[in-house]
Amino acid sequence: MTLSGLIERSQNIYRSINLATVLYPGSFDPIHNGHMEIIETASRLFDRVVVAAMRNPQKGQPLFELEERRSMIQESVAHLPNVEITMFSSLVVQLARDVGADFIIKGLRAVSDFENELQMAQMNHKISGVDTLFVPSLSENSFLASRLIREIFKYGGDVSNMVPDPVAKRLQEKHPA
Repeated sequence: MTLSGLIERSQNIYRSINLATVLYPGSFDPIHNGHMEIIETASRLFDRVVVAAMRNPQKGQPLFELEERRSMIQESVAHLPNVEITMFSSLVVQLARDVGADFIIKGLRAVSDFENELQMAQMNHKISGVDTLFVPSLSENSFLASRLIREIFKYGGDVSNMVPDPVAKRLQEKHPA
């Protein structure tokens, strides 16, 4: 076989491979090291990771607007070439279809997370057929929650070791010491 024939054959094989895409939805207000752990794990396991930030009215007044969150997430995952960022205000399963996601991925910190996420995963599968994969967080990140980070920050506490550097910088700009 000639070199050009080999190259053409390789390209045809590559085109026939389905690249696995995973969707990681959340409010990410702000993104923290626990989220980063899940994103980094997903980027090792999947060809394409879509991180999708949303405004969740159930979580009260946001600390950061969606565009600010997009920027912080983008800066925080810049070292991961297979990660994309988007924003959404639709059903997660609709976004999964729109981005061609094969799976939805969710991080689990504790048993209580599993109960809520399992119900959502079952509902998402029922209405769309999209499966959800659960990734447990490491114990060093299992206590992190954006809600707690917002609360600590609100009262002047230092959360810089719980969030990526771009987030720590934005927090400092919001509330200089």
